[in-house]
Amino acid sequence: MCRLNPKVDFAFKKLFGSEENKSILIAFINSIVSEENQIKDIELKNPYNISNYRKGKMTILDIKAVDENGVWYDIEMQLAEQGYYDKRAFYYWSKVYSDQIESGDDFEALRKTIGINILDFNYLKEEDFHNVYKVYNEKSKEGFSDLFEMHFIELNKFKKDYKDLKTALERWVSFLNRAYEIDKDKMPKELEDDENIKKAIEKLEIMYLDKDERELYEIDLKALRVHNAEIKIAEKKGIEKGIEKGENKKALEIAKNLLDVLDNETIAIKTGLTLEEIEKLRWSLCNIKKNKIISKHKCASAK
Repeated sequence: MCRLNPKVDFAFKKLFGSEENKSILIAFINSIVSEENQIKDIELKNPYNISNYRKGKMTILDIKAVDENGVWYDIEMQLAEQGYYDKRAFYYWSKVYSDQIESGDDFEALRKTIGINILDFNYLKEEDFHNVYKVYNEKSKEGFSDLFEMHFIELNKFKKDYKDLKTALERWVSFLNRAYEIDKDKMPKELEDDENIKKAIEKLEIMYLDKDERELYEIDLKALRVHNAEIKIAEKKGIEKGIEKGENKKALEIAKNLLDVLDNETIAIKTGLTLEEIEKLRWSLCNIKKNKIISKHKCASAK
């Protein structure tokens, strides 16, 4: 058995975001984008590094890359159900797009950016598991610009058996959904005939045999299970509003511990808080520190 779930944070980042696995990422992207947008090479902008991952210095779920034609990609894997994911998706995309240039640079340097959002929950109203969004004129339906392209792949909406798989994307989605139950020595023929998926399953097996990497995987898996259990308990009690407040409180505590080591944008991605919420937290803690210093001086003077 493969034994690892490729959707879990660590496994996904290692499998699709490593320099050694770039051929897997290229094949995955090519299964999603149109025929005319097929790529041959790609440069990872935030490659997986076990040391940085262990220290929490990596944005866990996303993979940022640029291909040989200058097209940028932001690939997000979301396991836990997210509120307002449409807003999050636009934020993730806009960060990759705007960060291509620095202040004072020419806007001409901005290149097409493709957002790929892989969701392990249902979010869109559409029945199809793969939906693509672009910018067009409402009246003429003519495309306004090709700079924006956003894909949503909702894994739970995919119900095909192995024997019914027809496209590369269907094979990849089947792999993501069922890899943990596949024996690399007894793979379904529909997957075994795809060299890149075969390689992905072999890489997951190697990952499982590595003690350090399996430990990181288990930590992420445990956190996911705890999160899912908390959500189910809350749903049974009918306290949706309490969930929202509780998650926000937890996110604020996490953000508080990251203020001294990360910038606001990175904290926003890691916690789901808005930049305004993080700035208010930073300002509030700064005032608390100032007041403590003033009180300390007053006490010293009184003595």
